[in-house]
Amino acid sequence: MVHQRTMTTKTQAKVIGGDIMIGALLMVTFSLIAPFQDTIAKLATDHVSSGTISFARFAVQTLILVPLVVWRFGPRRLWPKRAPHLHALRGVLMAIVTVLFVLALESMHVADAMAIFFVEPMFLTLLSGMILREKVGWRRYAACAVGFIGALFVIQPSFEELGWVAFLPLGVAFLFAFYLILTRHLSQDDEPMLMQAYTGVSGAIFLGAVLLIFDPIGVRVFQITPPTTNTLWIMLAVFGLIATVNHLILVQAFKRAPASILAPIQYLEIVTGVILGWIIWDYVPNALKWVGIAIIVGSGLFIIWRERIAAQKSA
Repeated sequence: MVHQRTMTTKTQAKVIGGDIMIGALLMVTFSLIAPFQDTIAKLATDHVSSGTISFARFAVQTLILVPLVVWRFGPRRLWPKRAPHLHALRGVLMAIVTVLFVLALESMHVADAMAIFFVEPMFLTLLSGMILREKVGWRRYAACAVGFIGALFVIQPSFEELGWVAFLPLGVAFLFAFYLILTRHLSQDDEPMLMQAYTGVSGAIFLGAVLLIFDPIGVRVFQITPPTTNTLWIMLAVFGLIATVNHLILVQAFKRAPASILAPIQYLEIVTGVILGWIIWDYVPNALKWVGIAIIVGSGLFIIWRERIAAQKSA
């Protein structure tokens, strides 16, 4: 009997460890894909306002996911069964995050904006311990710190050169940390597709209202500027599609692994961001920046390795 209970405990530990590893790998996928949507958004800012680009992202998400929800779960599930106010808040937070980040991309390189944004894992690691009561070891705190140092090597941000725009990614980081905390909390009981459908609808309604209010009074960020070419329409559609799919991956990751484990892996976004900036804008990283990239990749891989070791010990 004791032996049977021991075997059951080992099996459960393996399942939990396997889920966390899958969550970590999903986070790697999210982090490598995310800069593509940011790059498309930056390219579009030359012709379309930040508010319109952000609204398009949530409109596309709504058009994709609402019919899928109705088909798979029925029309009644279009309204959250649990904590509808938190789902609405999650959508509004993501809408504000999108507008602020796209606005930053108007005058900053994607990699520059990401480097400043990457104080977010520190916010997230701290909040996951305070709000979610997750156990955060010193190794994970160290991985966050090392990854941030790597980001500084890559970008060497200077507030004097960037001006007030440099503060926008900081605001994005803080709000996105809360968004991820809500994602972690709600993903334990809700399907990812349902969560993202709620986010799309609430984000589209919020930004649609903001555009209708501020466009008539001439606020540049929220001017309604429809795309003038087929290429721009395609860019906005692809932007929304990538964002929709990638955030489904994000919710799946947080459904399987604690926020404090996933946080350092986000540093991998900087790798794709720097490479895309190099290819599209001839923004060539110097030797010091490549050292930073290596540090960032190392911190993300280290946290996955640490989780594998912990899972083996539990088993």
